[in-house]
Amino acid sequence: MLKKYIFTILFIGWVMLITFLSLFSFPDVGPDTDEIPHLDKAAHFVFYFVFAIAACLMIRERSNWKIAMKNGIRFSLIAAILYGIIIEVLQNTFTQDRMAETGDVIANTLGAFAGVLLIKWYFSKERPLKWKF
Repeated sequence: MLKKYIFTILFIGWVMLITFLSLFSFPDVGPDTDEIPHLDKAAHFVFYFVFAIAACLMIRERSNWKIAMKNGIRFSLIAAILYGIIIEVLQNTFTQDRMAETGDVIANTLGAFAGVLLIKWYFSKERPLKWKF
């Protein structure tokens, strides 16, 4: 039964992880940001890269492989960008030691674009694995 919804479970789990890591503080965990500049932007990129891929696969799974690839990609991209903006607003509004950053939104957006481009490339006509089986 769970095997039928593996991408849905993956997507929901990933969104929960992003939400938790974005809205809670961990003051004594992680490397010093002076050692690795812009490490947080790379993390944002990776989080939303995976978000977009998982969203595309979840949409495909939930529609029983009937939704067009461009529609799944479009929805995933819009969802990832909006979610990234919402999380930044929530950080600025509800946390005391976190703030919204335009750079984070840009990193989120670039990660989402990279994720959907990978999905589009992987399921393109040149690849043996198609969007719809």
